[in-house]
Amino acid sequence: MREIKHWLDGQAVSGTSGRQLPVWDPATGEQQAYVVAATKAETERAVVSALAAFPGWRAASLSRRAEVMFRFRELVDANRKEIAALVSLEHGKTVADAAGELARGLENIEFATGAPHLLKGGYSEQASTGVDVYSIRQPLGVVAGITPFNFPAMVPMWMFCNALVCGNTFVLKPSEKDPSVSLLLADLLRQAGLPDGAFNVVQGDREAVETLIAHPDVEALSFVGSTPIARAVYEAGTRAGKRVQALGGAKNHMVVLPDADVDAAADAAVSAGYGSAGERCMAVSVVVAVGAVADPLVAAIGERIGRIAVGPATDPAAEMGPLITREHRDRVAGYLADSGTAEVVVDGRQAPIASGPGFFLGASLVDRVSTDSPLYRDEIFGPVLSVVRAETYDEAVKLVNGNEYGNGTAIFTRDGGAARQFQYDVVCGMVGVNVPVPVPVAYYSFGGWKSSLFGDLHMYGPDGIQFYTRSKVVTSRWPDPATSEVDLGFPKVR
Repeated sequence: MREIKHWLDGQAVSGTSGRQLPVWDPATGEQQAYVVAATKAETERAVVSALAAFPGWRAASLSRRAEVMFRFRELVDANRKEIAALVSLEHGKTVADAAGELARGLENIEFATGAPHLLKGGYSEQASTGVDVYSIRQPLGVVAGITPFNFPAMVPMWMFCNALVCGNTFVLKPSEKDPSVSLLLADLLRQAGLPDGAFNVVQGDREAVETLIAHPDVEALSFVGSTPIARAVYEAGTRAGKRVQALGGAKNHMVVLPDADVDAAADAAVSAGYGSAGERCMAVSVVVAVGAVADPLVAAIGERIGRIAVGPATDPAAEMGPLITREHRDRVAGYLADSGTAEVVVDGRQAPIASGPGFFLGASLVDRVSTDSPLYRDEIFGPVLSVVRAETYDEAVKLVNGNEYGNGTAIFTRDGGAARQFQYDVVCGMVGVNVPVPVPVAYYSFGGWKSSLFGDLHMYGPDGIQFYTRSKVVTSRWPDPATSEVDLGFPKVR
């Protein structure tokens, strides 16, 4: 059985705890590898390694750091197929979907190569007589990232690309469910010229996370996962005096107005609801059908579901793969079994592939879902699309704003005025207008509101640069010694 190792001091290292965590093949239901969960001592070793590498990496010039990112970008691009195949093998998503994840990750590397421009400070000459004032941005030190299973390549790149190019060193704790790609990325960073110790990977679970949160030499934590854990990481990290950004769960609504193009809206709902088997934090999980559009929209979505090809990533025709584990598949299916008064239009449990090996569940559509139903309240994180009916635009907006999550939302309409009003009214971090999955490009920042984000700064983009640096303001004067004098008053402009 293959062991997926840690990455410490520039090389792969076997775990010593003896506590094995299985890594499954979601398409077959068989175990394909394992990780040995890191002990507290091993996690502390990763921090010590990063701390030792920090002075030298911080002292590297901006152009040198950018050069490493440029080389890393070229290596990732050259190894696209291998990385995508590895993601598919352990996550279960199709190769095409994995390649799309990687393409978005590459955007973040490309953004990071612009750090010499992004890290420029400000300068004010002659702020007072003979006095100049300027600001600079400096790295924090050792920072850590705790990443989810659903994007094992892209989400770590959201974090470590900006962190490293700003001059920090990094410790990554990837998901134990699909961790192999973290080691491949670590080796590509080494090949790109990143010094040993500047990037470390510890495999494991709660013990590793709690060690990183408590360690006094970890200056900042980035986290992506469920809301309860995000809240816990944020509270524990800030209590320990760290800077924390913790992205939580989502319940993304797609509002369809009566004037919308029904075919376009149905295509978008199917793409955004069932892509990657619904295991995306930006997946549409609720369609809010306004007025008379509901019946034709539900019919159009149901018709399209029958044409979705569900299968393993090894099948070139597959459009949707399995879920990550058997337990998660069974949990998602449980929502269909307990749908209450809602109408299950398409039941994914009845898909032929759902009864075979692997963790498969067909795409499901549930209509007339009430807002007090677990189908509506919970983040299901699977291929289950709920339809909630609303009579008016105002009722639809009230639904979106009343939900505890505020990650992403979308509106489908031909009315520009309605779309503009929606972006003004809606309480949400990312908004799509006739775009179902409004994930920002890398030169903007990703993040939700309400219970979808804990912390002040969003992830990657300009907020990422700000998160991984702190500002220092210098007030400078070079006086003539002959004019020096004692002045006990408060500094003033002259």
